[in-house]
Amino acid sequence: MTLIFVLISILVLVLLIVWAKLNPFLAFLISSILAGFLLGIPVDQIAVSVQKGMGSLLGDLVIVIVTGAMLGKLVAESGAAQRIAGFLMNIFGEKYIHWAMMVTGFVVGIPLFYNVGFVLLVPLVFTVTYQYKLPPVFVGIPLLAALSVTHGFLPPHPSPAALVAQFEANMGLTLVYGLIISIPTIIIAGPWFARFLKNIKASPLETFQAKIKPEEALPSAFNSFFSALLPVILLVGTTLITFQLDPEHAFYPVMLFLGDAGIVMLISLLVATYTLGLRMKFKMKGLMDIYVDATKDIAMILLIIAGAGALKQVLMDSGVSIYIADALQDWDMHPLILAWLITAIIRVCVGSATVAGLTTAGIIAPIVSGGEVDPQLLVLAIGAGSLMFSHVNDAGFWLYKEYFNVSIKDTIKSWSLMESIVAVVGLAGVLLLEIVL
Repeated sequence: MTLIFVLISILVLVLLIVWAKLNPFLAFLISSILAGFLLGIPVDQIAVSVQKGMGSLLGDLVIVIVTGAMLGKLVAESGAAQRIAGFLMNIFGEKYIHWAMMVTGFVVGIPLFYNVGFVLLVPLVFTVTYQYKLPPVFVGIPLLAALSVTHGFLPPHPSPAALVAQFEANMGLTLVYGLIISIPTIIIAGPWFARFLKNIKASPLETFQAKIKPEEALPSAFNSFFSALLPVILLVGTTLITFQLDPEHAFYPVMLFLGDAGIVMLISLLVATYTLGLRMKFKMKGLMDIYVDATKDIAMILLIIAGAGALKQVLMDSGVSIYIADALQDWDMHPLILAWLITAIIRVCVGSATVAGLTTAGIIAPIVSGGEVDPQLLVLAIGAGSLMFSHVNDAGFWLYKEYFNVSIKDTIKSWSLMESIVAVVGLAGVLLLEIVL
């Protein structure tokens, strides 16, 4: 009955949004409370789970999303995004701009957490689409596919890094294998799949639609790239330094602080306030007005993500993930496929890629302790499964839907299907790599 109750809760969520036209935030709250009752959480603990889920998810994301929106708005308003878009178009040409987006997402996504990369790079997608009148989804999906793959497959992202430690895998070897599998996966789920999405209607948020400026009013190419990509520079730099330092070194905690995604985004925003703002003759009041406008536009996105966090927490507190894993662990199949399948099912039911991956790790570890499977490939199989079919209980689903302003149906046809392609092709890559090795 547990799975049936989960499906009922998700069905109610979909009906409230699609049929009743209820605001997604309110729909999430109602569905979360319903799920709590159906799954047997004590009545006095349901509200606690809802509040905990909202707070924990927003606590991780609010600084990143808000400062990222401010930086994105400034990159657009200052003309930096126009300069970057023109530079990419000169190299790749309009015909291959979606390949340029894929390369950008992959390079930036290796050191950058998914949510940071999303709010940082999506304004660039919108600038390209408005300036050259290209379909937003067609241009954006290759970039988002690259960000998603790096998030699920490659250390130092949270889930793969934790799985490496749990299975005592080699971090460097996992990264090498992950890169080998990631490239064809991104090509198939990105530029190839995007060819079928040109007719999807999307009206991206106006906050990232900057007016085209004359060439002489634009910041230099160096200033544009430096200011927009400073978060990447800081994250890569602090990560490399942290790897070189002994945990007992006096500067180790300092580097951990400076390498935190929220701190990186704050520093980057302050630097861009000067390089793209004051230095380009913006007044401080005008800059603050830009930041206020950016915050207004993403307020509802924050609430929707908080609602997704509430549902996720209720499902976790009810023990759904453990129930599913226990029911599947005795299945007679290849360990890599079993690990992928358990992760995929938990992911679809719970919504969190990280929770799905780490939950599976605890279950699958005893099965593979005999050394019959390569631990690096196991990390990647679980990483692929953790990206399977993102839908209404996943914060990433709503980030995409609200930023690109597409319907629920088209979000599933584009975003959810892209994530599913990544999961399936990723598993195929793992199995092929196992044969080769």
